[in-house]
Amino acid sequence: MDERSLLLLGLLKAQSQHGYQLNEFIEKNLSRVTDMKKATAYAVLDRLKAGGLISETMEQEGNRPPRKVFAITGEGEAEFERLLVETLAAADRLVLAGDIGLMFLDHLPREQARACLAQRLAALEERLAAHEQTPQHGHGIGVDLAVEHVQVLLRADRDWLRGVVERLR
Repeated sequence: MDERSLLLLGLLKAQSQHGYQLNEFIEKNLSRVTDMKKATAYAVLDRLKAGGLISETMEQEGNRPPRKVFAITGEGEAEFERLLVETLAAADRLVLAGDIGLMFLDHLPREQARACLAQRLAALEERLAAHEQTPQHGHGIGVDLAVEHVQVLLRADRDWLRGVVERLR
């Protein structure tokens, strides 16, 4: 199990939903803290169902095709709590793909390396600006803390990267 299972169990703890609803909610409301794709969500839902952590029923409205509605089970509630405690207590390991490129930076002419990192900095600043436009959630503190944490990490990365670009001048 992982944070994707925790996310889906947490959403289903709030209310039973069909897969489209879950994916739409994640895409529209949680894209600042997760990049889970639809295919991944459905694969995790299948795993949760196979493990008895969620149930599935079929629902049909009018002439629409039937759709699967997922609900958390008692075992799922217990697993949600276990994952929540485990996740909150764990120290994340930060592994950034861009750091592999940094290791080999010396293989480029200094000006080309600086230009690449300046481009990376510009993209990072755009992402941070978008994150800073995220409105407050307003229902409890958890979602706001998750968004704030991403913003703090992005600011730290931006500030560090600005210094590196300057050092390469």
